[in-house]
Amino acid sequence: MHFAVSMFPPLALGFFGLGTGYLIYGPQELLGWPKRDERVDRATGIWGIWLPGFCQFVTGVILFVGLTWFQVFKDKPLYMAALAFSAYGIHWFAIGYNRMKGNDPRPNAGMSVAFFIISVTGLIVFFAAGDWAVGLLFVGLALIYASDFFASTGKQFGERALGFWHIVTGLWLMYLMIGVALDFSLGWSLVV
Repeated sequence: MHFAVSMFPPLALGFFGLGTGYLIYGPQELLGWPKRDERVDRATGIWGIWLPGFCQFVTGVILFVGLTWFQVFKDKPLYMAALAFSAYGIHWFAIGYNRMKGNDPRPNAGMSVAFFIISVTGLIVFFAAGDWAVGLLFVGLALIYASDFFASTGKQFGERALGFWHIVTGLWLMYLMIGVALDFSLGWSLVV
């Protein structure tokens, strides 16, 4: 059984989900708004699970299945995208749940090392593939996880840096989502 190659990997969904999560968490980390309490942690936790968590996980699974089982996606850098979307999605399930339950953030220090490494791997793959826009996204992701290491170990500058990089990277993700959606839907090329 052979399937036609698809020109429509679900990248916009993954970009949108992660960007929304960053734009929800970033202002709190950078500006202290809204002030954290039990209700806010519950709300941000639920958003973390569903938007960055679920959207990225779905995107990663579709990409992996499309690359391996059905072979409807052929671009090799999509393997890195599948890995990243899946891993980041699963990690956001944990981030959101831990926030919702008020759990200790210190174990995130070890997580941030692993996700810094996957981010550097992604930036190497996408810059080497000539996709500077997604390579730049992975630079933002690497800066987020470098900052998260310090935030997780209780350094105030780490949390503010984390918030700053969440907002900047979240806005870049929105640009990527718009670029992909307009390119796939209308053939407009915003991302060179």
